[in-house]
Amino acid sequence: MEDMAVSPAMQRYAAEIYRLQQDLEKVPLSIIGANINASVQAISVMIKRLQQKGYLAHEPYRGVRLTLDGEQIAMPALRRHRLVEVFLVKIMRYDWAFAHQLSDVFERGLNDELEDRVDELTDHPTRCPHGEPIPDKTGKMPVVIDIPLVNVPVGSYCLISRVRTHDMEKLRYIADLGLVPGRSILILSYAPFKGPLRLKMDLREHVIGYELGVSFRVEVYKPGIELKHTGANA
Repeated sequence: MEDMAVSPAMQRYAAEIYRLQQDLEKVPLSIIGANINASVQAISVMIKRLQQKGYLAHEPYRGVRLTLDGEQIAMPALRRHRLVEVFLVKIMRYDWAFAHQLSDVFERGLNDELEDRVDELTDHPTRCPHGEPIPDKTGKMPVVIDIPLVNVPVGSYCLISRVRTHDMEKLRYIADLGLVPGRSILILSYAPFKGPLRLKMDLREHVIGYELGVSFRVEVYKPGIELKHTGANA
């Protein structure tokens, strides 16, 4: 469904809800507020507007979830945001920990022509620096088949697919360890009761906490079979 009355602000809200609902069945308004720099009143007005247009379903005291039409209007903003993240990291050499925050401001100055130029300069990426898929110009989202790292059996070989956090300290720490999208790891052990995870990358072992481990999505593969990650630099 196309609606010429869909504003850039509505697209940005839909994009943020889309991102959040990847981990939540319903997205509470409090979490939306924590991720969008807007007043409680402004958020409530926008949620009501999106609901009235059929772009989301709102269940009181639980939260919201986009409809299929709502997901579709989120795609242009998601594409622009993630393309800008690639541009900031790959071309302008910004730290990936700053990319999400800077993109929130940078992307608002882009028009279609500039978006196409950013896409060209970054060699038409299919994923952002954190591994999140980038929709194409038609609004089609690439299929990503991965699972949470903490759900992978011990002894599994994995390719890091996505890092699902925008916490700057966590991202810096992850980068220091080299546990970025596209890297292969071997799961060595899990401590019980949500204890630390021990894994091996190349010839080095790393121990990370469970809280950090839940940020990773991985693709499991068999040794000897090359599995290529189509990331931002692919």
